[in-house]
Amino acid sequence: MAQNEIELDGLLAFPLTPFTEDLEVNLDALAENVESHIAAGAGALFVACGTGEFSSLSPAEHASVLTRTREVAAGRVPVWVGAGGGAASARAGVAAAQAGGADGVLLLPPYLVSGPQAGLVDFVRYVVGDSSVPVIVYHRGTGVFGAPAAASLLDIPSVVGLKDGYGDVEVMTRIVTTIRALDTDRARNFLFFNGLPTAEVSAKAYAAIGVARYSSAVHCFAPEIAHRFHRALGEGDTRVMDALLTGFYLPLVALRDETPGFAVSLVKAAARLRGDKVGPVRPPLVEPTPEQIHRLEKVVEDGFVTLKGLG
Repeated sequence: MAQNEIELDGLLAFPLTPFTEDLEVNLDALAENVESHIAAGAGALFVACGTGEFSSLSPAEHASVLTRTREVAAGRVPVWVGAGGGAASARAGVAAAQAGGADGVLLLPPYLVSGPQAGLVDFVRYVVGDSSVPVIVYHRGTGVFGAPAAASLLDIPSVVGLKDGYGDVEVMTRIVTTIRALDTDRARNFLFFNGLPTAEVSAKAYAAIGVARYSSAVHCFAPEIAHRFHRALGEGDTRVMDALLTGFYLPLVALRDETPGFAVSLVKAAARLRGDKVGPVRPPLVEPTPEQIHRLEKVVEDGFVTLKGLG
């Protein structure tokens, strides 16, 4: 598939995977949440990825999440899905995504072990195999690419982009510059994404190096705030971005950083405060304490006050 056929514009949403109180996947609640993301204006949905607790899902659960999401979306927005784990598991995940009709795959880093740069490229090549479903490679953890290796990904036809969860702007600048400097259609159309937790905090810095696309976990519980920030970024409205950062995003990040795994747990808790049926997180993630929930409620409340003050 040619890169210029990939449409991933607007604010990218990563729906939570709802669980029942006994930690079974709740597909009915998933359908409601997917519909709310679409109604709020999400440009695309990435299900069963990091925010969707990919690492906790069985292959059957993973397939059911994709199937139900596609049924609800009904072609209104693209539906991408996560794949990852060891090489064989990731390869099977990509094949299942293609068979399940996904619009694309977010390929998570290799499980537990890494390798030299050539090995990372070979991992992607092996996982993709002869599939044709578009793949975005997640650059983080055990899968951190240098600029030459990232450029080698262009030799794998179905790889259409790179999402940065590593957080080193200098490294990402080298990757973007190296690929764009190739000056081919493939290089010009290759997609770059900011995939850091609470990506709005780093969005200005990433946009400055040509990485304006990002995924917003905040869209799961405060899409009004997420879209206002996204619009301000596109318009270069520093006043609005700084107000939302000060009044909402930075306090949210401070709370998120208190406990490992809160990039997901805190988002689920905030969605529950909004009334969404998302249920608890699966271990090893943990729930916020009552005191943290109280502070989260205040952070969200202050965020909407800040939003209202912007007019």
